[in-house]
Amino acid sequence: MTATRQLSICFLLLLATLSGRCQQVQTDTVRNGKTITIISADRYNFQQLDTSQFVSLVGHAIVQQEKTIFSADSIVLDQKQNTLEAVGNVHINDADSIQTYADNLRYVGKEKKAYLNRNVRLTDGKANLTTDNLIYDVQLKTGTYANGGKVVNGKTVLTSTEGYYYGETRDVYFKRKVVMLDPDFKLYTDTLLYNLSTSISTFVTKTKIINGKRIITTTDGYYDTKKKIGSFPKRSFIDDSTYTFAADKTIIDEISGLSEYQGNAIYISKDTVGGYDLMAGNIKINKKTNAFLATNKPILLIKQEKDTIYICADTLYSSKLSLLRKTRFVPEVREVPATKLSKRDSIKQVTVGIDSLQSIKKAIHKPLKAALKDTNNDRFFEAYYNVKIFSDSMQAVSDSMFYSLEDSTFRLYTNPVAWSQENQITGDTMLLFLENKHPERLYVYENALSIQQTGKKYYNQVKGNSINAYFLKGKMDHLRAKGNAETIYYGTDDHNKFVGVNQANCDVIDMYFEKVKDDSKPQRIVLRNNLQGTATPMGQANHNDLRLRGFHWLIDKRPKSKFDILGN
Repeated sequence: MTATRQLSICFLLLLATLSGRCQQVQTDTVRNGKTITIISADRYNFQQLDTSQFVSLVGHAIVQQEKTIFSADSIVLDQKQNTLEAVGNVHINDADSIQTYADNLRYVGKEKKAYLNRNVRLTDGKANLTTDNLIYDVQLKTGTYANGGKVVNGKTVLTSTEGYYYGETRDVYFKRKVVMLDPDFKLYTDTLLYNLSTSISTFVTKTKIINGKRIITTTDGYYDTKKKIGSFPKRSFIDDSTYTFAADKTIIDEISGLSEYQGNAIYISKDTVGGYDLMAGNIKINKKTNAFLATNKPILLIKQEKDTIYICADTLYSSKLSLLRKTRFVPEVREVPATKLSKRDSIKQVTVGIDSLQSIKKAIHKPLKAALKDTNNDRFFEAYYNVKIFSDSMQAVSDSMFYSLEDSTFRLYTNPVAWSQENQITGDTMLLFLENKHPERLYVYENALSIQQTGKKYYNQVKGNSINAYFLKGKMDHLRAKGNAETIYYGTDDHNKFVGVNQANCDVIDMYFEKVKDDSKPQRIVLRNNLQGTATPMGQANHNDLRLRGFHWLIDKRPKSKFDILGN
């Protein structure tokens, strides 16, 4: 027998032996789980150690278990235990849905779990997960890392110490030192659920979202990275360079610029002088138009150095004055010469440009032509129903209100009432002019009536078609009533004892006040032109009948302090 023939017979016997052993291995493999089948390799090597049987595959090694294909530079199969170890360019193709790469792999076929380390990358074709150590469950299509990992989904990058990937739902559950980096914002939290398909982030612990100079702090909610919509059902805080915001529930739509704040909503401007604060049960904001709508017991605070103005109503609305003028006509308040009084009776012409109801109506239907000079003053505030205003200098109530920062003027409509110290003023419509955010003048037209209580049942009264009341350092200094002016005035002697009551009517009535401690009281009254009147001693007058038409003492409606506003 030649040497060549002997070698051929030995090779055939070896193949028969390996075939028999592989059949035995296949039977054992079935008992321990689904068979890991050898597909191909450049070189094979079989080795029997004790009860274990190993097959080494070197060079382009490929094996398969059901629909999962494993490939690497080299693979060692433990066919008894149904496990494998792979080194170099490891690739797991899980049913063409999830691809996993690593430098090293240990796979337990019975449990269908892959333990990968060094340069691990998992991808579903759209998102990529990278880490140094990953446990991948082929059966459940889940991946877990515990020593730091990163997920890249489009332009969004997420990192954490721990992570749990769910292939069926494309959810990733991040834990410990979670950071999300998006072109529009940064997010920091300790626990985060992120869906790779919807790009929705759900958080259940303290979370900080930074968008430019704006920082949102919350403990619960979700943020949709694609639609730029965030919903935070638990109390959240927003800190911006110019304001802070807090509410029990917050909803933000970045694309439309709309947001809503529900439950104990508080807006605080960081501008301590000239800014405003807002509190309400519900606040809706349009960022694009810089507008807000506040309902459910809203309160507005117009901040000043000392005398903050508190306003409450059923509804508060604010936006840019320049935008308002594009949609409707805004009444114009012009300054033209008119009469302003001094304590020396000198006469200086200063009046408001709206002197009658007819001219008011004309102004309402005529748009303002003056352009805004100061964009910081391009804002107005409107209040509807049950309006209350409180400041140390003046208090007021009305049915509705309009306030413009451009002209620093409050317009009070429908049954307005204003109080300053012991003075009550009523009329059909009021204009309150501010100078440096303090009352400078109050103009009342149609059925204007000023009342001061001067005793338990005595009332000084001044009535006219219009009243101009002027203030000095927050206190009423003097007032003028014009047009069918009437008065009921109690005279006193040098000891401030009542001596009689005067009733008169004329064209113009001027009343002057003096400062007494923290109050201002009528000092004297001047009657001008076409005077008619009578004087009655105190004992002969029927004081209960001494009431001018339209008299109503409304002290019960007066806001006594800022707490009357805050507790509305």
